[in-house]
Amino acid sequence: MHSLFTPADREALSLRLAELEPATPRRWGTMAPAQMLLHCAIGLEVGTGDRPMQQVFLGKLMTPFLRGRVFGDQPFMRKVPTDPSYVVKGDRDFEAERTRLATLIDRFVQRGPDRAAGAVHPFFGQLQGHEWGILMYKHLDHHLRQFGV
Repeated sequence: MHSLFTPADREALSLRLAELEPATPRRWGTMAPAQMLLHCAIGLEVGTGDRPMQQVFLGKLMTPFLRGRVFGDQPFMRKVPTDPSYVVKGDRDFEAERTRLATLIDRFVQRGPDRAAGAVHPFFGQLQGHEWGILMYKHLDHHLRQFGV
């Protein structure tokens, strides 16, 4: 299982992140590359506890049925609804957002799974540390695939 807490997985994502350019065309969705970088950074802020969240009611109902898919080997599906707090609009500075995301990845990893444990995801609720590592890896992988890197 891939995880942001696994050094080889993290390095592979970093190399892919370095390939992303401000004008890289998306394969699906509506975000520009810089918006995607901020969108992913927001997810990491939730995982570090910098952006506390509460689980939405629908998540409480649906998570037991989705847990195996979300934390399994399959990549995320396209066109899954996004929590409004993760939606990014407007122009962003690409390099500033890439630096911000890289810094948050490092901070998330340095804190480790024990400190990630208990942070509340807005849909999946309170997660164990290793689940945060898997979720953040899959989220980044999903959006890097969105831009073909």
